[in-house]
Amino acid sequence: MSALYQSKLASLQLVGRGKVRDIYRIDSAHLLIVASDRLSAFDVVLPQPIPGKGEVLTRVSRFWFARTAHLIPNHLADIPLADVVKDPDELAHLGDRAMVVRRLEPLPVEAIVRGYLIGSGWKDYQRGGAVCGILLPPGLRQADRLPEAIYTPSTKAGLGGHDQNVDFAYTATLLGRDLASQVREISLSIYRECAAYAHGRGIIIADTKLEFGLDGKGRLHLIDEVLTPDSSRFWPADEYRPGTSPPSFDKQFVRDYLETLDWDKTPPGPRLPQDVIERTAEKYREAERRLTRAG
Repeated sequence: MSALYQSKLASLQLVGRGKVRDIYRIDSAHLLIVASDRLSAFDVVLPQPIPGKGEVLTRVSRFWFARTAHLIPNHLADIPLADVVKDPDELAHLGDRAMVVRRLEPLPVEAIVRGYLIGSGWKDYQRGGAVCGILLPPGLRQADRLPEAIYTPSTKAGLGGHDQNVDFAYTATLLGRDLASQVREISLSIYRECAAYAHGRGIIIADTKLEFGLDGKGRLHLIDEVLTPDSSRFWPADEYRPGTSPPSFDKQFVRDYLETLDWDKTPPGPRLPQDVIERTAEKYREAERRLTRAG
């Protein structure tokens, strides 16, 4: 598969590059979002692309945007890509990595939902029996399923920054209590419904990160990406065993490799061996196959 580390479109104005996505201005009301093949781990963009990753992220996001449309509107615009990018070479350059979206005001929080005790949540629990101020039952093991999914938001860091876990009260001071409550409830609803669907396809969604924005009338929309291998932990249901970190269909595979290195998790990121790149690309493709297959 081809790889795209950084998009280059002469026909549109570049307005920003994130850890993974490049954003172009179409007009005052619309943007073009390009999911590159860059990979970010521990908030550091690694120097090599994962071939095909951006296309997987885009297709999986489109799939979930469609499945969650009855719960909340999203930022997808009903404008064909070919009406925006008319140069055939630029269209070929983008492949299946681009989405035309409406310009919305993004909220300054990451909406994180956890259904299982893993990652930073597991570390928090080991220290004090709680995750982001939410007290959990004693005696839980790593990767245990939680009694019910919990909402544990974080701040939204820019390129090169680190997200910080916060509690719900902090988000209420940022957004106002009503909007913060709306974000919490819709995040939990999306997670519960989509996790149940994924489990039927052999994937456990251990946790996920969602992003939201407001339109000009203050209506909440789902934006960015949804339940992708970049924004979620995907575990094969048939290999899940609590008490240890399960194998995954997401970038946890890369994180696990990086943890074996003498690297302080600050830029520049280390180069990955070719076999790690290839196995990561296959994990992303397998996640897409399982989630989006018919039947």
